[in-house]
Amino acid sequence: MKVAEEIVIAPNTGAAFAVAKGRRLQVYGTTIADFVAFDQHDLRERFDQARTKTYNSCIYATRGDMLMTKSNEPLLLITEDLFTEGTHDLQKGMCSAARVKRAIEEGRLREYYNRDISPEDLPDHGCWENLSRALAPYDIPPEDVPSPFNLFQTMRLELPSGKMFNTGIRPKPGTYIEFEAQRDTLVAISACPDLTVGGKEIRAVILDL
Repeated sequence: MKVAEEIVIAPNTGAAFAVAKGRRLQVYGTTIADFVAFDQHDLRERFDQARTKTYNSCIYATRGDMLMTKSNEPLLLITEDLFTEGTHDLQKGMCSAARVKRAIEEGRLREYYNRDISPEDLPDHGCWENLSRALAPYDIPPEDVPSPFNLFQTMRLELPSGKMFNTGIRPKPGTYIEFEAQRDTLVAISACPDLTVGGKEIRAVILDL
């Protein structure tokens, strides 16, 4: 395989780019990356958390699993996953300025971030804004950005209550997850501000087979 394109996404920013059918995409990071995808030729066909969990019969997705669209069409196949320290998340949504504001107003910062944190230390925007800005040139309005596949975000689930808790588990350097495009795909990724590690860049590499 040879490198066709490499995209570096700075901390708390986003990027959108095309991955042609049959090409592979490797996403490297030591921080959380919020990941969404669309059929490049029909942007109404977009990644869907629920369909993906139903198709794979699992709340986690890893090597061999398929990311599905809302109409149950295959979008991206996970061909490799080196994040062995934890799991990727298909439960939560995106961080955003509105979420931070509500957490402050309700006095729930510790619940949301699983530790004590001062409002002054919180970013003024998050992954929702990053993805919305990255997808704006494609005429995708913010309200049509789907709930993401949260790469490298390990959640602790309490059973049988179903409560979710953030963890500090993050990938070691060199870790990546790899996808193979099942159709021409528009991908958007946000390098999360990820307060646990202070926010770091994400690197995306598109490969020709």
